[in-house]
Amino acid sequence: MRYKRPETQSGLLPASRRALLGAAVKGGGGLLLSAFLPGLPLLQAARAQDTATGVVFRPNAFIRITPQGVVTFIMRYAEMGQGIYTGISMLLAEELGVTLDQVTVEAAPADPAYVDSVAGEEETGGSSSTRDSWVPLREAGAAARMMLVAAAAQIWGVPEAACQTRNGQVFHPDSGRSLSYGALAEAAARQPVPAKIVLKSPSDFSVIGTNPRRLDTKAKTNGSAQFGIDVQVPGMKIGRIMACPVKGGHLTGYDRAAALAVPGVVDVVTLPDALAVIGEHMWAAIKGLDAAAPQWDFGPNAATSSSDIIARMKAASDQSGIVALKAGNAEYALKQAHTRIDAVYELPFLAHAALEPINTTLHIRPDGADVWVGTQVPGRARQEVADATGLKPETIAVHNHLIGGGFGRRLDSNSIGQAARFAKQVPYPVKLIWTRKEDITHDQFRPYYYDRVSAGLTQDGAISGWHHRTTGSAVTARWYPEGMQ
Repeated sequence: MRYKRPETQSGLLPASRRALLGAAVKGGGGLLLSAFLPGLPLLQAARAQDTATGVVFRPNAFIRITPQGVVTFIMRYAEMGQGIYTGISMLLAEELGVTLDQVTVEAAPADPAYVDSVAGEEETGGSSSTRDSWVPLREAGAAARMMLVAAAAQIWGVPEAACQTRNGQVFHPDSGRSLSYGALAEAAARQPVPAKIVLKSPSDFSVIGTNPRRLDTKAKTNGSAQFGIDVQVPGMKIGRIMACPVKGGHLTGYDRAAALAVPGVVDVVTLPDALAVIGEHMWAAIKGLDAAAPQWDFGPNAATSSSDIIARMKAASDQSGIVALKAGNAEYALKQAHTRIDAVYELPFLAHAALEPINTTLHIRPDGADVWVGTQVPGRARQEVADATGLKPETIAVHNHLIGGGFGRRLDSNSIGQAARFAKQVPYPVKLIWTRKEDITHDQFRPYYYDRVSAGLTQDGAISGWHHRTTGSAVTARWYPEGMQ
């Protein structure tokens, strides 16, 4: 397997790519099996890409095969250490009929073709990627294999059932003939989408169920792997961000002249609640922000403390709430219990503390934008930039990268919107970074929870009644309000 470093040159995705991922049939073209578009069938037709080196077989949004035999898997899930590049590649490789060392992996762009029908958006989260992809991505691989087989059978004038696939080749055992997937790319692109997709029987699996070396191990150990923070773009500057330490506060002043006097500092840009110093390199940005010495009005939450938050939660826990589950009469059971135990459990705020601090590289132009970032939600990231800049989402290209620890932190895209509001103020590409201190201060913390539990026990210690009241901020209510019942 070859890990492909994400593209870091400025410019939007080629028009042919965008045309492909939403395309309609064009005469003499190939086919796209576009999975996960809500309300649409699994299989949709589109063009193959005709390049200077021949027709590239793009049987679906997840597989690309060149005439030279290069097989690329496009990953709609983000790799943040959980091994999903390997797991998803195993699903595709199994049904396509290739081995893992024959494929190159690259991250998917923000595009509706990669929307998960279960999540309803392009998202990596909930530890459900493999479960959600088990059938759809195997079908994508199987359909591509069937089209390659159909092409070979047509060339040889033999029944498709007489052909087999193995290691990126189609074989006709009776005659000893074989053709590589690369040699079949153009012919396969002209085949119709199979009306019925036939998946392999588990007894025939040769990839799924094995224990291969992870596909990202080599790149991560030899230094070729590229995380969001590694991005280098020609003409790029680097900015350090500081936001008001208290949520709800705003910037009241800073020393612009002192910041610009620091060698290497090229600009100072502000938002109502944050400031960024941009330099030729990170050290200049760090020292420039120190020299800027921003001042803040901490706003209505200036005096809020942990004890205040706990007191509010304690008071809220005495109020009526939503009943999640009720069975029997807990109150009566507790009154009749031989022993009653009442306890309060408190879970503190927790920062995600991922190894890779928050960072986003952007080049905002009048006609569009490029965004280089590691995100669990490329679609939301693109919309954040659109909202911040006024650009149309389709003019914004999100180049997703390996993530140095997500844990759900990068399911939030607010930092990308903040970066876009800074980046639109300058004409050059800029990488904006939160320091570790900034990352911890402004993390989307796991909420504080205050739980009251009452349990009734029988004389022999069995539970006879149970009442559990949970008080805390609902992540769902913030991240996916329509899903909060």
